[in-house]
Amino acid sequence: MNKIDGFVRLMRPINCFMMGFAVIVGAAIANSRTLADSLNSLISGFFTGFLLTAAAMAINDYYDREIDAINEPSRPIPSGIVKPNEALVFSFSLTASGLTAAALTCIVTACIYCFVTALIFWLISVVYATVGKRTGLSGNFLVSACVSAPFIYGSLAVTGTIAMNILIFVFMVFLSNTGREVTKGIVDVEGDKMRNVKTIAVRFGPRKATIVATIFYLVAVALTPLPPILNLVNFWFIPLVTITDAGLVLSSVMLLMDYSRENARKVKNQILAWFLVGLIAFIVGSLH
Repeated sequence: MNKIDGFVRLMRPINCFMMGFAVIVGAAIANSRTLADSLNSLISGFFTGFLLTAAAMAINDYYDREIDAINEPSRPIPSGIVKPNEALVFSFSLTASGLTAAALTCIVTACIYCFVTALIFWLISVVYATVGKRTGLSGNFLVSACVSAPFIYGSLAVTGTIAMNILIFVFMVFLSNTGREVTKGIVDVEGDKMRNVKTIAVRFGPRKATIVATIFYLVAVALTPLPPILNLVNFWFIPLVTITDAGLVLSSVMLLMDYSRENARKVKNQILAWFLVGLIAFIVGSLH
């Protein structure tokens, strides 16, 4: 039972579910009218996002096992519940399953773009886990690209194109997630120093990392008026996205006032909640 629990924890099911759900969100934002006729594509797309995220999490923990022994010793690999080679095999199995789901999406939609997009972003996640993480901000950008991918994938799955409102949303996700990655660097600074991971927090200190993270959060907030101005969403987008904006601003202020490891961890978790409200805002705002 401990072994099974270890593999489940290695996947981070909540993150996987959110990425699978993000594919559906991307489809809804791109064209909510097509959802009823695209059930098979949505199911395949959900499992593509879920499984490839799980694969990325597993391979990331495999390469992070020495850092996690310092920063997160209770994780499955450093705690000894899952052996490193088992994690690697598990990741490859999840990858094969995820790419199979992507191929099934292509069959349903007659659009090879889905499979190619899934493969490209999986490769980006591998590049991040193997070499990109040590580059600091460039590595943060790689993670944010992968987090943005499901929305692009969802649009492709139901329309065969990347809709304009998807592009705006992707930029917002990219920016705010980059801020979260910089914030995570504050949490992991001790282990990152040991492995020469050149995060902003390691290179310039937690205070400057806080300022950079805040800039990314606030630029993301500054983009939120664009969808209503361009008439891409309905009225109900506005009150919901206002909650997201207020949350991101509040979390930024909290981080600026206290950039300790403990508070940075708290803010990092808060940002996920604001992401969820933002997802809901775009879904509701895209309904016609």
